[in-house]
Amino acid sequence: MRTDTDFSAVRWHAGALNNGLIFGATYHSVTRLPPACSYAIGHVAMWLAHHLVRDGTRAVVDNLRLVRPDASEDELRRLALLAYRSYACDTIDFIRSLSMDRARLAPLVAQLDSHRFDELLALGRGVIIVGGHFGNWELGGVALRLLRGYPLTVVGKPEPSPVVSRFRRRMRESLGIETIEIGQMLETALRIRRVLGANGLVAMLLDRHLGRDRVDVTFFGRRTGFLRTPAMIAYLSGAPLLPSFMIRQPDGRFLGVCGEPIFVDTSVSTEESVQNATQAFAVELERRIRAHPHLWYQFYPYWQQQAPEPAVQRTS
Repeated sequence: MRTDTDFSAVRWHAGALNNGLIFGATYHSVTRLPPACSYAIGHVAMWLAHHLVRDGTRAVVDNLRLVRPDASEDELRRLALLAYRSYACDTIDFIRSLSMDRARLAPLVAQLDSHRFDELLALGRGVIIVGGHFGNWELGGVALRLLRGYPLTVVGKPEPSPVVSRFRRRMRESLGIETIEIGQMLETALRIRRVLGANGLVAMLLDRHLGRDRVDVTFFGRRTGFLRTPAMIAYLSGAPLLPSFMIRQPDGRFLGVCGEPIFVDTSVSTEESVQNATQAFAVELERRIRAHPHLWYQFYPYWQQQAPEPAVQRTS
């Protein structure tokens, strides 16, 4: 497994929406104000961001152009505004959920496909929950912990802002959710293997590669780098990959839905099996994004951050 990942090579986050001042102010206001006030402030703030953070809005529109190639520029800009506002609502709901008990959280979750986890945990190899920067992935972890009592470990790259990293870690810890911040890949992989060896749940987001920790897939007709480590760990451990998504509904409630489990094929070469498994997830994520494009939160030029590659066409 590669251990020389260069995290400085890629800057995935839009600093204007992901700095310590804004995140801290959001956290403190949401924990003190009535929900209706938080949503109203978020609604106005994201309208301002949509108009003032021009590079971010331009990037969102460019990303959405591949998702909705038939949409007009005005339609794409409206969809970008909806993405900003959905992101604000999802952040507010995640922060609100941290102070909830099971009885208060349950009405917010219209559906949670927990039977998938029960079936896979019965195999005794643990489960690698895989998602993208789509929907309310943080709330999904809260729901699994509070509503089903599953032990959960979240694996991710440290935030660009140390303040935001500390906030997120403390918020997860308040619910007993462990955080593994990606550092040296070998050390991170060993920690993940220990969790899976105890038949635990590990959650990772795949749609942003980290330097050389990359496997190329076809995503919206483009060659795109996804994170390689999850499928590699699945190959070595026998743990299944379970695509999982927390999708906001028009009534404000959430559907916690899962795709088909992905079992990494060990009868072929390592590279082929890792690529095939990651591609299977990319197909599932693309399907979800096409249905709900405003819930894909990439506030930067997503494909421009990839290494220059020619476009490729998916074959059936």
